[in-house]
This record gives sequence, structure tokens and C-alpha cells, in this order.
Amino acid sequence: MSREEREKPQVKITPEEFRYMTLLHELTGVHVLDCVIDDENNRIIFLVKPSEIGKAIGPKGIFVQTLKKMLNKNIEIVGYSDNIEELTKYALAPARVKEVKIAERPGGKKIVYATVEPGDKAIAIGKNGKNVARARLLLNRYFNIDTVIIA
Repeated sequence: MSREEREKPQVKITPEEFRYMTLLHELTGVHVLDCVIDDENNRIIFLVKPSEIGKAIGPKGIFVQTLKKMLNKNIEIVGYSDNIEELTKYALAPARVKEVKIAERPGGKKIVYATVEPGDKAIAIGKNGKNVARARLLLNRYFNIDTVIIA
């Protein structure tokens, strides 16, 4: 087992997350890989295969809107990858990420620096930092990343 594999956290899905995953699967037929409840931003983030994002959202966003009404939370669909660079790009979409660098600080803190197209910086950060918070949540869950910095 490589050092990187040993350092990857074990993702534990709570019963509530599992119920939400089942709900999205039954509604769309999409294989839902993970679900993160972000109470701070009143949202549920679903991770699906990148090729199934459109199917999960539904025509004109119908499935996202249906779940939003049912659960009274914002719904976000993000592509999943077990590659840190790809997951960073999916988590910051629709911002166009040009480069992803990972740095480790003394004490073991890990930081991701994501360089985006100059016109996409505001999109990557999001209103009140919501999009960068989504990236940090997901990258922490899968890769123990403590901070995400948009450049």
C-alpha cells in the first residue's frame, strides 16, 4: 500500500446521507457514489460519475428542483474522481481550473492551490465563499486537505 493510500481517510456514510443517496438514485437511476450534507450552507452535495452529471440533474434541472422542494435544501451535483486534481476541477466547476498544486506545511497541514482562468476567480470562490467551501469539504473528505486557495 502506497503512502498516499494509507493517508486517504476512510469515508463513512451516515444513515441520513445514505437515505439521500437512495432518494437520488430512485429518482434518476444514477449510481450515486457519495453524499455530503453541508448544514452550514443548507445544501446536500451528491457525487456521481462525471458522465452521469446531466442525467442526475435531469432535463432543465427537474431532479435537482424536485429534491430541493422535498428536502428544503439546496442540491448540488458534482463529478467524482479519486484523482485529487480532477476532483478539485469538478468541485470548482463551472470555473475553469488551469492548474492544481498540493503543498504540505510543517505540522502536516495540506493545502491545494487551484489556479483558475482570470475571469473565473469569482465563480470559483462563489457567493460568500460557498464554492471554495464545497471544494474544501470534498477534498478534506477524500484527501485530508485542510485548505483550498484560489489563485
